[in-house]
Amino acid sequence: FLIGLAIGWLSRFCYYWAGSHEGLSFGEQLWASVWTFDRIRILGVMQRLALCYGATAIIALTMKHRHIPYLIATLLVGYFILLMCGNGFAYNETNILSIVDRAILTPAHMYKDNGIDPEGLLSTIPSIAHVLLGFCVGRMMLDSNRAESREALLNSHLIKLFLVGAILTFAGFLLSYGCPINKKIWSPTFVLTTCGLASSFLALLIWIIDVKGYKKWCTFFEAFGVNPLFMYVLGGVLSILFGSISFPWGDGSISIHGFLYKIVLMPIFGETGGSLAYALLFVAINWCIGYQLYKRKIYIKI
Repeated sequence: FLIGLAIGWLSRFCYYWAGSHEGLSFGEQLWASVWTFDRIRILGVMQRLALCYGATAIIALTMKHRHIPYLIATLLVGYFILLMCGNGFAYNETNILSIVDRAILTPAHMYKDNGIDPEGLLSTIPSIAHVLLGFCVGRMMLDSNRAESREALLNSHLIKLFLVGAILTFAGFLLSYGCPINKKIWSPTFVLTTCGLASSFLALLIWIIDVKGYKKWCTFFEAFGVNPLFMYVLGGVLSILFGSISFPWGDGSISIHGFLYKIVLMPIFGETGGSLAYALLFVAINWCIGYQLYKRKIYIKI
């Protein structure tokens, strides 16, 4: 959690340092960039990962694993009841999620979007269920490693994983008529649908890569896979820097993002195509950095 908070502060530091501080001395610029604790966001993606992984670890160590599916169902049903009773699907400050976050975190330390923090306190409840579902799938795959042959793995655990994925996905979409799929509030149907799709896709990848042995096509993605958290943070920091660092251009100034999109790519590919081209270019830049770590077998883990 503290590492996530530090990364959030680092991102905000990069944002303010790269921003315009006209008329300020170097010391004043440095202070304005460093001292952002009065408005730093307390919760975030990394912090949520820490809270959910920590809770899941405690549950996995203290609870019988065969009871975990019942706990997952209890968390999701209980959260759904909370949303229904607390106007949890409203996109404004009357939402129970917003009320709790504003009371505990205060607005200065929240994500600014109609008073709703997508990584808020109450929405951490279904997120824990999310990670617990992943734990159950991981246990299933660890058991599959004890299979005597690839055929046994395919016939038993992969089929089970495909079925679990299909059931979760179908249940998520079916229940979405009464409980919309919504990431911002981390609705129970969002948990079911994403876990279901991920389970089915994981089973498909295991079948293609491990069972059939088709591995060359996925080499590109290994640079992201071996350092996922580092690559995530790198993408966020580079995005801030590209959007904040400006240089003289014509009669004014332009950011790195603006130059690449408006000057280089949009005249060639158009507005929509240029946006796609910039996204692909940004992924390629991140991959180049990640590949250097991958090639040197440098794995940054938390």
